[in-house]
Amino acid sequence: MLDVVIIGAGPAGMTAALYAARSDLSVLLLERGAPGGQMNNTAEVENYPGFDSIKGPELAMKFYEPLAKFGAKHEYGYVVDVVDRGDYKTVITEDKEYDTRVVIISTGASHRHLGVPGEEEFSGRGVSYCAVCDGAFFRNRELIVIGGGDSAVEEAIYLTQFATKVSIVHRRDELRAQKIIQDRAFRNEKIEFIWDSVVEEITGENLVNGVEVKNVKTGEKTHVQAQGVFIYVGLDPISEPFKNLGVTNENGWIPTDLNMKTSVPGVFAIGDVREKTLRQITTAVGEGGIAGQQAYLYLQDLQDKLAK
Repeated sequence: MLDVVIIGAGPAGMTAALYAARSDLSVLLLERGAPGGQMNNTAEVENYPGFDSIKGPELAMKFYEPLAKFGAKHEYGYVVDVVDRGDYKTVITEDKEYDTRVVIISTGASHRHLGVPGEEEFSGRGVSYCAVCDGAFFRNRELIVIGGGDSAVEEAIYLTQFATKVSIVHRRDELRAQKIIQDRAFRNEKIEFIWDSVVEEITGENLVNGVEVKNVKTGEKTHVQAQGVFIYVGLDPISEPFKNLGVTNENGWIPTDLNMKTSVPGVFAIGDVREKTLRQITTAVGEGGIAGQQAYLYLQDLQDKLAK
């Protein structure tokens, strides 16, 4: 019987592991990939306190390295279900089961797909959701970035170090990104903007050769040449394994109170999978600290209850 199982090793999950382990709890951190979550897909982090600028994967390792010192264990596992058994829960992966008093969900969110023809067909052959991962493969090419938020514009700027031209396609006539990020993009001579437009199809033969774009105001359709398409049109929560618990809302996000408690006692949710307005490393860290401490307090109360 473990004290705490944390599902997901992004900044929220790793912070929760640190706080719970420092409280002398037995902690298992389950992750289906490399620790770090979305930090591993971020070229430069410029808004994390204490660092002027740091590469995302480097920051991820700085989060991860202290955990073993305090006894937190880490295993790879793909969680498929969590069963509420009252005073304890069973976390079920594809090949193991873990009994634990507390579950902290920090599975994050994944990039939303457009759902247009060619997107799935050319995935890995010109269609990407990670500029940091794939940008270097597109040297001296013309690229399309779809979206208008922080991620889309930041990654477009990042791609200009490889590409000859980057066109940002956005369905509105103004960006949603922070003004400082917008200003950088507007100053960058390699970036062009295709306003009031949506991508209806990604075209190509063996590899991507462009996109079919429709202007939402005029209805005019044009073909834009490109050898790479990078998609940043929103996030979907990674919460499917927790539907049976009854902790998700109609859109799959997990609502909590200010102490990160879900509707199920002993189950907490933190980070990008949580229903909230701001999804940043800083907010994830704060939520992780709260959840780690709340796990300790919950276990103290549970111990008193079981002793009676």
